[in-house]
Order: sequence, then C-alpha cells, then structure tokens
Amino acid sequence: MPPATPKYFQQAMSPAAAPPPAAPKPKRPPLLRLELRDLSQPGAQSFLALVSAPTALEEAVAGVLSHLYRGLPPHCIPPTRSVTLVLRSMSGVAYTVGKDLDDDHKEIHFSTNYIAAVPEARRAQELLGVIRHEMVHCWQWSAKGTAPGGLIEGIADWVRLRSGLVPPHWKQEVDGDWDAGYQHTGYFLEYLEKRFGEGSVRRVNEALRERKYDEDMFWEDLFGEKVGKLWEDYGESFGKTKGEENGKKKGQTEGEEREEV
Repeated sequence: MPPATPKYFQQAMSPAAAPPPAAPKPKRPPLLRLELRDLSQPGAQSFLALVSAPTALEEAVAGVLSHLYRGLPPHCIPPTRSVTLVLRSMSGVAYTVGKDLDDDHKEIHFSTNYIAAVPEARRAQELLGVIRHEMVHCWQWSAKGTAPGGLIEGIADWVRLRSGLVPPHWKQEVDGDWDAGYQHTGYFLEYLEKRFGEGSVRRVNEALRERKYDEDMFWEDLFGEKVGKLWEDYGESFGKTKGEENGKKKGQTEGEEREEV
C-alpha cells in the first residue's frame, strides 16, 4: 500500500491576492523646484516653517497621478517636465501656467499674502490643499484647450476632495449649473464616481486627452446620458440623501424626548 499523502497536500489552497496596481509614473520624473521672491514676507516664512517643500511637491505629484492615471499606460500621462512652485506677494490665492517657450514646464504661483491670512490652526492643511489643486493643472488634459473651465477646476477640486484635503468652507450644493467649477463641480464628479464606479473621473480626464470637447457627445459616450440629465439626477440624489439625514435626526430627537419624559 502506498504511503498516505500528508493532509496538507489534500487541502484546496486559496489563490494569492493580486498585488495592487503600481502607482503610475510619467515617462521621466519631473524636476521640482521652489522659488521664493521675498523671504521677508510672513507668508513665505510661515510656508517654510510648516511645510517640507520637497515632500509636499512629491506627494502632490504622486497623488494626482494616482487619482487620474492609475491603471493607464505612461503615454496617457502629460509630458510635464518640470513644476516650479513660486511663492510671491500677489492678490488672489494661486494659479498655474505653462512657460511661454515650452508648456511642458509649469509654474504654480502661490500668494504669500493669502498664506499669511489663513488661520494658523488650519494653515498647514490649506497649504497642502492648494498645492494639490494646482498640481492637478500641471497634469490634467483639457480637450486641446476646449474643455469648460468649470470642468477643469472641478477635476482639480475632486482630486483635492479625494485626497482628504477639504477646507471647512466647502459645501455640497446642487443649485446653478453643473460647470460652475471648483468644489461645486467637484462634488458632482464625486457623485458620478460613486454612481458609475471607481475610475469614472479618470475616464473623464482620459476622454479630454485627444479630442475637442463636444458637450452632448462627451457625456453620452461616457455615461449614456446628457450632462443636464446627470446633473438633474445628482440634484434628486442629493435631495433624497438630505431627506434621509433629516429623517434620522428627527427620529433621534423624538427618541431623546421620549426618554426625557
């Protein structure tokens, strides 16, 4: 009689878990630089005290590429060659531009006046949030310059939202137009991401890569509906969610009142 096979060879083995997709990387790493126009500015001094510029910029690049290009081949990533963060005194908050001679070299201009005006308790978080938003503009597609500005800004704030860098003044609203931009459109994109599945906003950005923007075709090709209908559905979903939340709060209040009686 042949020897018995050891029991552990008779057990069905579970397949090994698939490793997570590797973080996307551009064809060549961008050069990251910091430029300080005036070190005497309180905003510049505060930035240097609160933030490690190399770490903040590297993490911003990695975060943007992860949200917008995970699972896509390197040729889908814009050929950004350098990003320079410029801290200077100016009005407003921040903006991003490509250099005139070569648009693959980007500059993020960040107001030291604004930095100094942010409450100290949340200043570090706000610095990282603004950098993350502006870094999106260094790496996103724009339908050859024809995409609505509100969609471009909405994608940037969606990445900021997904990165956990939401400032306290943001509100989810459904009034107005879908492409009002910034967090207004960012929350709409988050709704699409949840409704149609992980990677939906990534598909939006990818669809802006090689063709010009045609509003009717663009959204129907991606989600089977015109954007107006998607925005309407979003409003209905938001109202339903708020109603459920209010119902829960009302039930909790009534329960507390009965306990007190």
